[in-house]
Amino acid sequence: MRIALSLAFWGFVVLSSAILFPLAVLLYCVTFAFDRRRWAMHKFTSVWASLYTWFNPAWPVRIHGRERMHEAGPVVIVANHLSLVDILVLFRLQSHFKWVSKQENFSVPLIGWNMTLCGYIPLRRGTTRSIRAMMQRCDEVISEGSSIVMFPEGTRSSTGRLRSFNPGAFEIAKSNGVPIQPIVLRGTGDALPKRGFVLQGRHPISIEILDPIPPSDVEKLEADDMMNHVRGIIAEALARDPR
Repeated sequence: MRIALSLAFWGFVVLSSAILFPLAVLLYCVTFAFDRRRWAMHKFTSVWASLYTWFNPAWPVRIHGRERMHEAGPVVIVANHLSLVDILVLFRLQSHFKWVSKQENFSVPLIGWNMTLCGYIPLRRGTTRSIRAMMQRCDEVISEGSSIVMFPEGTRSSTGRLRSFNPGAFEIAKSNGVPIQPIVLRGTGDALPKRGFVLQGRHPISIEILDPIPPSDVEKLEADDMMNHVRGIIAEALARDPR
């Protein structure tokens, strides 16, 4: 039964992507000249990505603390990383952001091509040149008024335990004088494990939005110290029930 449901789900992903990607290209062509932040493209993509949780009864999503989301300007959003489902779930926030993703994802037919149209930010892990380019692009995006989404663990946790963080997101927040918005994801690792594409039955998913860390606090600490501070905040939140 799980295999049948998984085949149906991934079939829906392929079919919907084949229908929606041409519409994304059309929207890109219409808005490119005046929509520098690609706001319309991201809004379209947020709806596209949300289809896969809205219409999937196995992945009910709840958002806790929506009122804590910083919307007054650009922010560096950092979240724990458990699954491929994580970014789909974060699109449910319906907030404007660019997310940093590994280079390979941009080569995925239709979905990856749409990521390029949206101006999301590629990163080839372990390559100094790519890391520098990513950091520079993040600076540009923030200066244009867009937020950034990063998973500071760098790769998905296969055990559900919080991995060590990389400092890039915190260096970006500090150098640009913007808040850091910690977010805790739960349930995505059970919904779709790191290895494999078989849906694991019904697994509720939650997004807990924690209090943003203002620029004044970000400025007080070195990036590594802020990194450890935020990791502690997320780890503490993971240990409790958001309800």
